[in-house]
Amino acid sequence: MRLHVHRWGQGPRVVLVHGAVLGGREAWRAQRPLTERWTLLAPDRPGHGQSPPARQDFEPEAALVADQLLDEPSHVVGLSYGGIVSMYAAAARPENVLSLTIIEPPASGVARGVAAVDEYAASVRSLIELAADPVETLRRFFVVAGVPVEVPDEPHETLLKGIRQLLGARPPDEAEPPLSALRAAAFPILVISGGHGEAYEVICDTIARETGAQRAVCKGRDHLVPEAPGFNAVLEDFLSRAAEPGPPGRL
Repeated sequence: MRLHVHRWGQGPRVVLVHGAVLGGREAWRAQRPLTERWTLLAPDRPGHGQSPPARQDFEPEAALVADQLLDEPSHVVGLSYGGIVSMYAAAARPENVLSLTIIEPPASGVARGVAAVDEYAASVRSLIELAADPVETLRRFFVVAGVPVEVPDEPHETLLKGIRQLLGARPPDEAEPPLSALRAAAFPILVISGGHGEAYEVICDTIARETGAQRAVCKGRDHLVPEAPGFNAVLEDFLSRAAEPGPPGRL
């Protein structure tokens, strides 16, 4: 499978891996101002946008990202389910990763046993395993994920295509991100959350602690963290400093 890749801008490469429902073009629309200084590469994950359909599964998708987009040095940014994909991809080809930014991944397995995380994991699993009306499922998904958007009675076809792709996906609670490998890698890591849900904060804190990553919180758009005020400034500052030596820590 060849992933369709949206490409904008000029400068150092930044690979942007989207999460559920929206494809690469839609998920990263707020990052267009960065194109003056960076080359943004936003793949459509399988079944999204213009990429061929396939079951949503973080491991084979990570192999696609590693093989097709990490063939040369690049910064990697992953949102939500794409954050899980990005962790696996970066660990598979660390020699070509300049930095890794992980944004609210639903990797609940890293903090299993915490009540809020277990409840969140069960809610996500029930959504993707239940063959229900797409519109109602989309509404439930937005509530569970923390997406501050009201779903109309007749959503855009892009949203309907995205939620159908999520149904039957590999549950994210099955992920066992290669945290030890990421900690041992030479590239810096930043973990960002939106400050809106306990489960996400615990997951992000755990990943940051286990990998030695820097940590940031960008509030204002809940799970749509890339649209939060100040997000682009935080990301660009991290990317710019990625090659500089220094201990990890909270931004």
